[in-house]
Amino acid sequence: MAGSALKRLMAEYKQLTLNSPEGIVAGPKSEENFFEWEAMISGPEDTSFEGGVFITELVFPPDYPLSPPKMRFISEMFHPNVYQDGRVCISILHTPGDDPLGYETAAERWSPVQSIEKILLSVVSMLAEPNDESGANVDASKMWRDNRQQFNEIAQTLVRKSLGIE
Repeated sequence: MAGSALKRLMAEYKQLTLNSPEGIVAGPKSEENFFEWEAMISGPEDTSFEGGVFITELVFPPDYPLSPPKMRFISEMFHPNVYQDGRVCISILHTPGDDPLGYETAAERWSPVQSIEKILLSVVSMLAEPNDESGANVDASKMWRDNRQQFNEIAQTLVRKSLGIE
């Protein structure tokens, strides 16, 4: 299984190097291990995170693409859909099939037709438009809803930190 996962990861890496989405750079941390990747994501324009460059890590299971990778921010992040330890909580990274809680449809969750590029684009979209209904970080969700100015101030501090300014 790991052999087909490695082939798939190598193909996706080649595709990303040839045609990377704007504001995203991603690839294996080392040539010796294609199952651990690092990605740099630019904060989307006209959002709280505009101007930042945030480092993330993706760890792929041996049965990829049957199972999704795990993703987390290495850079400090305060966001409704990011746990305090940096883990990203979005539907596309949830295991395939029906949601036991009934919140997501199977179509919103991981499937083998997804790709690393789609994951990264989903995270960019998440930065722009948080889902505060399903908060991984309750404090960030509440602040996003109730005190957007304070949320934006924290986000701008994180942007400066991501650039090494603070």
